[in-house]
Amino acid sequence: MSDTASIPLSVHQRWRAFWVCVAVAALTILDLTKVNVALPSIEQAFGAGSTELQLIVSGYVLTFGLTLVPAGRIGDQRSRRALFVIGLSLFTVTSVVCALAPNTDVLLAARLVQGVAAGIQMPQVIGLAQEMFQGAERGKAFGLFGATIGISTAFGPMLGGLMIALGGAEDGWRYIFWMNVPLTVAVLAGVIWLLPRTRESRPARLQLDPVGLLLFALVVIAFLVPFLLTTGAQGDDPQRWWSLVAFGVFAALFVWWERRYAAPGKHPLIPLELFAISSYRNGTLIQAVYFMALPAMFLLTTLFLQLGVGLEPVFAGMVSIGFAVASAGASYVGGRIVTRVGRPLVVGGLIIMLSAVVALALVAYFVPPGIVEFAMAGVLTVGGFGGGLVISPNQTLTLADIPVKQGGLAGSVGQLVQRIGTAVGTAVALSLFYSTVYRLEGGSTPRIDVYHDAYALGMVSVGLFLALALVLGVADLSSRRRRARGA
Repeated sequence: MSDTASIPLSVHQRWRAFWVCVAVAALTILDLTKVNVALPSIEQAFGAGSTELQLIVSGYVLTFGLTLVPAGRIGDQRSRRALFVIGLSLFTVTSVVCALAPNTDVLLAARLVQGVAAGIQMPQVIGLAQEMFQGAERGKAFGLFGATIGISTAFGPMLGGLMIALGGAEDGWRYIFWMNVPLTVAVLAGVIWLLPRTRESRPARLQLDPVGLLLFALVVIAFLVPFLLTTGAQGDDPQRWWSLVAFGVFAALFVWWERRYAAPGKHPLIPLELFAISSYRNGTLIQAVYFMALPAMFLLTTLFLQLGVGLEPVFAGMVSIGFAVASAGASYVGGRIVTRVGRPLVVGGLIIMLSAVVALALVAYFVPPGIVEFAMAGVLTVGGFGGGLVISPNQTLTLADIPVKQGGLAGSVGQLVQRIGTAVGTAVALSLFYSTVYRLEGGSTPRIDVYHDAYALGMVSVGLFLALALVLGVADLSSRRRRARGA
């Protein structure tokens, strides 16, 4: 790593820097979720097809994921503050381009670059938190960070729906991107004037492992492409799944190269020894599988309420407010007690979330329109308590044994698996949802019972992902107890 010296910060300076980081994280996650509700509006404006609409959302996820790891490496070696400025400036410009886009090609290109901007800034958030806080104070910080993620994920659809309501059915989606501009400028001002310097940099060669970077990009692209091109429509090309063969080849080459590169003492793009740390490996796997479920749950619920029940986007988005509030409270409490309670906290949260998913499917089937949205809001509020006990406590447990100098890289790998999980989980859930609608609608306007079946089938995938996360959590809990008895 680069030769750097840490600058001691007071408690006030640490927390001031943390709240700037929280603002960056909130802005980035909001953009992941609020654009989803704009897809019908974009389709109406440009006559976009299902694949184009899917790429507007998933293209952002792809470039976001590709940028995370190298940006995390650079942040560990250079100025995180400078990377915040670069990422936020680029995010502002691309938001303006998205808002003014005359066609889907320009919109898609801008979204791809916007994903790069998000990938530059997001690893610095985790890296700084890992660098500035230790012990119980770190748990508190990650608790607040988890609350931010929960609120941003749940409030995104509501804000997107509100912008569409204000701007109209055809051009309301442009307001979603215009909204980014003042928010990003305000956050950028916070970075410039409020974020203290945390390290004194000394000249050293930047170590990025270019061959590893190329192979890593090929691995991520080959894995994500078939999922990003899955829409559930009858025109989906089955040939896309051959990309997973290329993924296997590139993944094997990547592992071989990283070991070869590290042998003489060089710093590989991803130090594979990180995954020898069981707390990091298990926590990262839980993150990946959990994020296959969470965004898909929100998206399916929003689609069911809009298309099946007939709610306006803004009201469909408001159903998740209870989840956001409950998740924020539980994340804060979970972050404060996770150092005492440990993995059982995460396991308990996953059980609550899995129960909420089953309840959502039953409510959709048996509660009539006019009441179903309120029943779903109640179930999601209960689920929010569980969700809050998963994200931030798991983040704390995952990074507990990671060296501070690798905090940005380790955090960016965690963010990467979250984005990959989101892409995979959303693709699976949406393909089940839309394929059921296409199969049962019979060429006419789909009836509510068709959406009942589509929603239930999509939620089966969400439930299975959560069940897998629960199995991983229990396995990690058992492993920790065995180690404790051995010690």
